[in-house]
Amino acid sequence: MKGVAKVISVVFHPLLVTTYLFLLLTYFLPVILQPARPSLWIILLIFITTFALPAVNFLLLRLTGSINDLNMPHQHQRMLPFIFISAIYVFVTVMFYWKFPIPNLLRLMMIVSAMVVFATVVTFFYKLSVHSLALWGVVGMMLPMNKVSDAGSLLIPTAIVIVIAGIVMSSRLALNAHTPKEVFIGSFSGFIIGFFGTIILF
Repeated sequence: MKGVAKVISVVFHPLLVTTYLFLLLTYFLPVILQPARPSLWIILLIFITTFALPAVNFLLLRLTGSINDLNMPHQHQRMLPFIFISAIYVFVTVMFYWKFPIPNLLRLMMIVSAMVVFATVVTFFYKLSVHSLALWGVVGMMLPMNKVSDAGSLLIPTAIVIVIAGIVMSSRLALNAHTPKEVFIGSFSGFIIGFFGTIILF
């Protein structure tokens, strides 16, 4: 059981969730990326900037001994990596603002970056479930988008993401990585930021 929970936690690692979000939107709501056409190059760019760069940062911190466990089970171990990740996400968002004339891409990255910065600030005081925050943040973003999707094209993907979010929450609990309270706070925070961020910016 714990082996399955570990695989689920890795497959739906918070750093991968942004790439999954853009894959879903590219396929089910391509209009969101106009004037750009749906493209694997955009997905690759998102993957490199929101997963590969932070992942390399994690590995460098591990190699230099700044963190001694990539799972970062304790709150104090998360502070430095989260600060670096926040800096990367904010930098990427600013880069999109200056270099890519795709307004909705910028808006989406602003919401994602807000979640990352929020998680970083909270980490100084409390250990919340970033897995739950990321996935319920996606749910919060997708729910308002259903209003503009053609023929309910986002309805089934949104339902699937909700189920996945529940499975990931259960996996984090099964691994004893978080308490129910930490999972709930992460889920609630992510949903609020994603939902209201989308409502305000779109």
